[in-house]
Amino acid sequence: MKWAIAILGLWALCAVTAPWLPIDPTRIDLTHVLAPPALDNWLGWDDLGRSVWARLLMGAHVSFLVAVGVVVLSSMVGVFCGTFAAYVGGGWDLLAVRIMDVFLAFPGILLAIAMAGVLGPGIDNVIIALGTVGWVGYARLARTQVLSIKHRDHVQAAQALGVRRLPILFRHLLPLILSPLIVEATAGIATVVTVEAGLSFLGLGVQPPAASWGSMIRDGTRYLLVAPHLVLAPGIALALVVLAVNLLGDALRDHLDVRAVHK
Repeated sequence: MKWAIAILGLWALCAVTAPWLPIDPTRIDLTHVLAPPALDNWLGWDDLGRSVWARLLMGAHVSFLVAVGVVVLSSMVGVFCGTFAAYVGGGWDLLAVRIMDVFLAFPGILLAIAMAGVLGPGIDNVIIALGTVGWVGYARLARTQVLSIKHRDHVQAAQALGVRRLPILFRHLLPLILSPLIVEATAGIATVVTVEAGLSFLGLGVQPPAASWGSMIRDGTRYLLVAPHLVLAPGIALALVVLAVNLLGDALRDHLDVRAVHK
């Protein structure tokens, strides 16, 4: 748990400070093409003589920006749609369920690739594409949770006092369903980081000369036998971040589980 938090803290620190550090991930030095790691550059240089360390830091910035943007966008849209549909019920609930079923009928990664292909490459379009795909999970979870608590006494008392729907949603229902939503958001970060790297690997994400872990892995596969550090550096960073996020999500789930706490 502690080392997972340390890895995520280091990832966030690198992501926030990377644009302000004295590094140039696009600087080409033909005298260091495919040079291995050295004392003056821990991770070596790529096929154009660019610093792998500098590009790794900028890749952390991109992955963190996309992960936060997608989770915030998809969670806001999904939670509002799910809670509103479940609380209002009737035709609105049926319509929301049918829309969710349509999105769930397509594999998430394929739908994200299709959306990214339609919108075009770029960080903004990647966030929109992944947010369009990711809101369904939050909506289903929020809907299920609200259906189980919307008939509780405090909700019915608020209705009897004439409180409007939106205040009831945000004051009386949403605080009670935050725990599973937090766990869902934590798992969503790992998914977004992986999918963003996959889109960049396919050429649908961040475009050259900007750095992304996925594009770094794609470019490094051509020189895997002569310069394995081009793939190992971003690959290990990606694996550590995803593993740390998943472990943190499991720890949060156990900590927030009321049944486990009272055993």
